[in-house]
Amino acid sequence: MPIDLVNSIASWFLKKRFHQIELFLKYPNEVQNELLLNLIETAKDTQIGKKYDFASIENYETFAERIPVTTYEEYQYLIERSRNGETNIFWPTPIKWFAKSSGTTNAKSKFIPVSMESLEDCHYAAGKDLLCMYLNNNENSQMFTGKSLRLGGSKELYRENGTVFGDLSAILIDNMPLWAEFSSTPSSKVSLMSDWEYKMQAIVDETRNENVTSLTGVPSWMLVLLHNVLETTGKNNLFDIWPNLEVYFHGGVSFTPYKDQYKKILPNSDFKYYEIYNASEGFFAIQDQNNSSELLLMLDYGIFYEFIPMDTYGTKDQKVIPLSDVKLNKNYALIITTNSGLWRYKIGDTIRFTSINPYRIKVSGRTKHHINVFGEELIIENAEEALKKVCKKTNAEIVDYTAAPIFMKGKEKGAHEWIIEFKTPPKDIDYFNELFDNALKSLNSDYEAKRYNNITLNKPAIHIGRKNLFYDWLKQNNKLGGQHKVPRLSNTRDYIDELLRLNIS
Repeated sequence: MPIDLVNSIASWFLKKRFHQIELFLKYPNEVQNELLLNLIETAKDTQIGKKYDFASIENYETFAERIPVTTYEEYQYLIERSRNGETNIFWPTPIKWFAKSSGTTNAKSKFIPVSMESLEDCHYAAGKDLLCMYLNNNENSQMFTGKSLRLGGSKELYRENGTVFGDLSAILIDNMPLWAEFSSTPSSKVSLMSDWEYKMQAIVDETRNENVTSLTGVPSWMLVLLHNVLETTGKNNLFDIWPNLEVYFHGGVSFTPYKDQYKKILPNSDFKYYEIYNASEGFFAIQDQNNSSELLLMLDYGIFYEFIPMDTYGTKDQKVIPLSDVKLNKNYALIITTNSGLWRYKIGDTIRFTSINPYRIKVSGRTKHHINVFGEELIIENAEEALKKVCKKTNAEIVDYTAAPIFMKGKEKGAHEWIIEFKTPPKDIDYFNELFDNALKSLNSDYEAKRYNNITLNKPAIHIGRKNLFYDWLKQNNKLGGQHKVPRLSNTRDYIDELLRLNIS
């Protein structure tokens, strides 16, 4: 199909959709309130709807008073009944698909319901919006003349009791419309392979001779794939293989530790990076501007948002607020109500607002992935910004890392212990550590206070991880695949002790 015709069709959809986006940009709180009432009306005859008398709920205040905030563990028994084929429990239409996730806080599998409404009105709608926004910002794009290299999860879809479960990416690939399949590579057959290591080479073999114009996937795993492509072809950079490559759509983990490594294999200042924020539970935000680190919160995907300020999270003073009450630059735990039947559900992520007109956000971490053993409130955003600064000063490159507390023993003070696998290690790890400690102090006043004169915390202890340490740990724990992530920060030593043992084995 000629590029002018493709762009004309895409532009038509773009203009039509942008009218709807402008509506929630102009009236965000009204759109969210209307969405909530529609969700309540839709589910009023479900078991949950009858339990909480959805039929009599007429506003957000009643909704918030009547329905408790919940976690996966509290919701699990309902999800299990749904997985076994029972219907109309928390959503009126049958739930056929369940996105399997081991999560990032424990090894226990989670099965997140994915309704037809969520599939169509959230996940696929977001995919189209992402392309529309990109095209709107880059009118001379040639992206549609080639294919998108997608890197999804490594699980196959498994059928059980008439329902289907697998990685969200596998569910999306298995159900994607024909036009999307035609414009993507590798084939669904390769994308859904269960053996991750065999699959990686199969993707290389199938894509190396395609006209790839865009990339889509989690940064850590995509980097592994792209290095395999370079190694197989003997090329120095990706433009020697795919000369028309113009954009990378990424999400799942912070891009900060990987950005410099991508610039080395994509040495073109015009190359674009677009971030997305999605999960098994839904698609939440999209980068809507070139060269931006902010994400536009999408308010009409069938998801109603609430927030818990992290300074009171988990305490007796915890308070849940709607979108209309959020403040700039505060850290919030995200609560969602969705068109898959999750009601006031703690997703486990933390975000902060960089703008409230329109509502733009940055993902700052996980509610359980921080270190606050000594009152230091160290979050992933602090850690990654500090590592970025120090790597730039020391010409180091990081593959992966994790950190945990060294607990106080008697008169011995605490500290943070880090294990970092480097692609390019610093020449002097002690100097690296000194710079890193100072960077953390500059970014986090609570950490700085605890480190002052070593009052509570000694300086960090950093171990250099051997090559492939984190890959081997993921493989050992059966977590190879595009949707699995290394836990960055933890209040316990479970992860780091395993990795330290593996580092010397």
